[in-house]
Amino acid sequence: MKLFKKKSKKTYEKDDRAFMEKAWDLQNKIEAKQKRIGKGRYGRVLKMARKPTDEEYNKTSKITGLGIILVGGLGFLVWFLATQIAPWIAEQFGLGP
Repeated sequence: MKLFKKKSKKTYEKDDRAFMEKAWDLQNKIEAKQKRIGKGRYGRVLKMARKPTDEEYNKTSKITGLGIILVGGLGFLVWFLATQIAPWIAEQFGLGP
């Protein structure tokens, strides 16, 4: 019992041609999108954008780092309250097992 039929050489050529046409269509779509960059809704913003100065970059990095540390600290505080303090409170009120 054969599971697959052997295709003729002509079928391979059709499949290869179809594959190449799809590849070229995809390539043309990508190039068309690339040409439209900067001409859409945000085009003006992208044209006005510039590289930040060292001072701006340092301030942004410090503020972002501080925000990450604060969010992490808040998460730790919630975890600590849930795992350490809440069971102790439940034990004091006789709610624990």
